[in-house]
Amino acid sequence: MKYLIIFFSAFLLVGCKKDKETVSNSTKTDSTNIVQDSAKTDVPNVNIAVDTFPFPKEIKECSCYFAKNKADFENEKYIYADDAGKTAYMMLDGKRLAMNLISSSDMEVDEELTKEIENENYKISVKGKKIKHEEALLFEGTLTIEKPDGSKTSMPIYGECGC
Repeated sequence: MKYLIIFFSAFLLVGCKKDKETVSNSTKTDSTNIVQDSAKTDVPNVNIAVDTFPFPKEIKECSCYFAKNKADFENEKYIYADDAGKTAYMMLDGKRLAMNLISSSDMEVDEELTKEIENENYKISVKGKKIKHEEALLFEGTLTIEKPDGSKTSMPIYGECGC
């Protein structure tokens, strides 16, 4: 009989604890419930058409030129080229564009390449890192294109800079 009373007491004690935990958990859930506004301000990531083109005839000396990957680079299917000074060339949304280089890093310092290019319709950012153990200045990185409406697209790049 003694064991039976201890067993029921333990059973009731455990049963009451579970009810208390359930009540406290529901209280926590209610207090952390966040109401989200149905209006969204983020602009979706819209694809901007980036087409390949042959090496620009306007570039005579030093230049940087990039493709989407190593295979395209070897097949001379470029998506970006610049004259390592003032002008960058791209084929965006079906139009061949010549745009002003706003800034360009000195890649000899930290083996990283950064370029900022823009016109009235696009802002382009090129970021790359020098690939080790290569004779030429080969780079891998990312090209990001942004429109004034906030839509943007990013893609990997592979290419070379040199004279």
